[in-house]
Amino acid sequence: MNAPEPLAFRFAGDGETPNNPRLPLLVYRAVVPPAGERDPATWFERTFAAHGWADGWRNGIYPFLHFHTGTHEVLGIAAGRAKVEFGGASGRALDVAAGDVVVLPAGVGHKRLDASADLLVIGAYPRNGRFDQKRPGQIDFAAAERNVAAVPLPEMDPVAGKSGPLMKLWAGA
Repeated sequence: MNAPEPLAFRFAGDGETPNNPRLPLLVYRAVVPPAGERDPATWFERTFAAHGWADGWRNGIYPFLHFHTGTHEVLGIAAGRAKVEFGGASGRALDVAAGDVVVLPAGVGHKRLDASADLLVIGAYPRNGRFDQKRPGQIDFAAAERNVAAVPLPEMDPVAGKSGPLMKLWAGA
């Protein structure tokens, strides 16, 4: 699949949330499943898994600030819409809607600010990561920054595989 060119956002650490000053958060708009696909959630699950992003889940986005210091994360919006704050208190609020995909580098804070009642998110993690979930204050900030810097790059773009935009945008970072 040819993925559209994603929007890229960089977030530096703010003393509470490590974020990831090296790797940008990527937002793919309107990654629409192929014509005839009746279940976007299943399509996202299959696509992410085929590209090495596993341990998937179906849910929403937590309404509290959190981040991962041992893995990257992908969020596929299968239904509904949400306003999500990325990058912690000094970050940026973005609207996401059905068909969008957000790839969060390790460390990037995120929390749901608002959502439609039908929001359904498909999440997954690259198989070469180590899952953890932290909130500001649950880990020493310097340790969080060290952990984030040590997370390996994923083997593939979760949407487009080995030739996807993530591979080019993150490899040079």
